[in-house]
Amino acid sequence: NKLGGVIALVMSIGILFLMPLLHTNETRGLQFYPLNQILFWYMVIMILLLTWIGARPVEAPYIITGQILTILYFSYYIINPLIIKLWDNMLNS
Repeated sequence: NKLGGVIALVMSIGILFLMPLLHTNETRGLQFYPLNQILFWYMVIMILLLTWIGARPVEAPYIITGQILTILYFSYYIINPLIIKLWDNMLNS
């Protein structure tokens, strides 16, 4: 579906512009969030795999792999702020 691909592309770029506005934590650096450091490298691997899968032909094993990687890519932007808030609550308690 071409419309779904265009929407996903716009969302993937738009979410990068929204990230600085949504980052309202007490601490600014990731050095104080060990779980988020792991998530950062998870994100780097996702970007590399999505880049690789985008260069593959549109065939059976690559289609489902691309869809799974896309879900994992967007799940990072949901999981990351939740873990930051959880970590802040643990440190403040």
